[in-house]
Amino acid sequence: MMISDLFTPAGVFCALSLLCLIYYASLRYQEYRLIKRLGGYAPVVYGRLPFAIDLVVRSIRRSNKCQDLAFWHWLYKNCSPSPSSPLAVTAEFRIGGRRIIFTANPDNIKAVLATQFNDYGKGERFTRTWQDFLGHGIFTTDGEEWAASRQLLRPFFAQNRLRDLEVFEKYVQELLYLINGQGPKVDISELFYRFTLDAATDFLLGRSVGSLGNPDSQFAQAFGEVQRIQNMRQRAGPFQPLVPMTNFWKGLKVMNSFIEPFVQDALNHSPEELDEKEGKSTNGSTWLQSVARFTRDRQVIRDQIVNILLAGRDTTAGTLSFLFKELSAHPDTYGKLRREILEKVGSGQAPTYDDLKNMPYLQHCISETLRIYPSVPFNLRVALKDTSLPRGGGADGHSPVGVRKDTTIVYSTRHLQLNPSMYPAVSASSPPVLEFCPERWETWSPRPWQYLPFNGGPRICIGQQFALAEIGYTTVRIVQRFGRLEKYWGDGDDLVKSDIVLSPAHGVKVGFFGDAD
Repeated sequence: MMISDLFTPAGVFCALSLLCLIYYASLRYQEYRLIKRLGGYAPVVYGRLPFAIDLVVRSIRRSNKCQDLAFWHWLYKNCSPSPSSPLAVTAEFRIGGRRIIFTANPDNIKAVLATQFNDYGKGERFTRTWQDFLGHGIFTTDGEEWAASRQLLRPFFAQNRLRDLEVFEKYVQELLYLINGQGPKVDISELFYRFTLDAATDFLLGRSVGSLGNPDSQFAQAFGEVQRIQNMRQRAGPFQPLVPMTNFWKGLKVMNSFIEPFVQDALNHSPEELDEKEGKSTNGSTWLQSVARFTRDRQVIRDQIVNILLAGRDTTAGTLSFLFKELSAHPDTYGKLRREILEKVGSGQAPTYDDLKNMPYLQHCISETLRIYPSVPFNLRVALKDTSLPRGGGADGHSPVGVRKDTTIVYSTRHLQLNPSMYPAVSASSPPVLEFCPERWETWSPRPWQYLPFNGGPRICIGQQFALAEIGYTTVRIVQRFGRLEKYWGDGDDLVKSDIVLSPAHGVKVGFFGDAD
């Protein structure tokens, strides 16, 4: 072969391809040495197609079929080498060259959320992916920006505000009226989403949107569709441009139109007027007014509102939906709960904050619901620097895993909380892990970092007590009114959707009846 033959188009292409392969192999070798120095690798799941696009497709398909938990089980079953310990629920794979680590190990989750908090955050890539939907709010930011958002919220979840449950009573009465008026079969989940939207907008934004009185509101449908597509975008990783976005932009437009009046309300008063109003008010200003004193930027106010609506509406509505779904399937549990409520507060008196705390069986029912159905079933963090995870490597899964900067860590609180190895052996006092049984909480309590329905560490849910109070108060008022529940959902309705927040895939159809019915 003559030297001139190397400069043909084919020769140049082959030479460039070879150089690219050498360069890529060099980068991978450097990464290998770094990860080994930091700790090592977790068991690997290999894709069958180039760039592991088949794993992306599998993840999205499982999500669309409401089988996310099955996808996590599949990951750990198909990783290589297969770890011997049932607690070694950590695996990794690459999508388009990006390394992603999946874990449900309590030590790893503790490290990411608490003990190595400064090593992990949301990261720039996550912020870019979620910017269209959530902007720069409490769920998408790190550092000082996140701290400022959290500081805005903190005063509104203080103990003295949480003890004032009157904000729930008005909307509970509207909810009860609608339940009575819809006949024997009610989709209680749909009503709960409207109820929590009204309560959240009243408590935080200063006025309710009247969702209970307006069942045709487009906001709920748009909010759900945007979350569904955002979930697909996150799962697609580097293949996000392939996700159809038409409905996303349509839904976002509806959302922003819904939120705009609140933004304008916030900006109608100057910071000086809001300061004066704060000084004169006995109850203090609303959270939205505090945001308006903090910033006059319309986009920032919009982002803060969307973040708080996601937290204040969807998580609580989902938990209430699952609670009443389980109560309708367990009439003995409903009867026992009702007896406690009638004994503590009677059939008509509104419960106080202390009443709710002094009803152990009510608290067990809520805890059991959150154990099986944590509001945020999975979440993620990104390594902000070269670091490690304490568990997941080695043949037994107990060795550290090296984590390079910008590596994504996906952790699942639902898989964590439903891992049978975290529970005693099945017995009369310890039912199977998937069985709804509030009585288990009478003799069992989870170890630290094995029960995280509200996350943990510095980013623990700031609205935890507000949500528990709303769930407890609403449950008490409904159970006071109705003597029994009837289950109207079948096995085909027993699917769980986890776009961002966990929710029943097909609603919760139940019947409410009085004592004499």
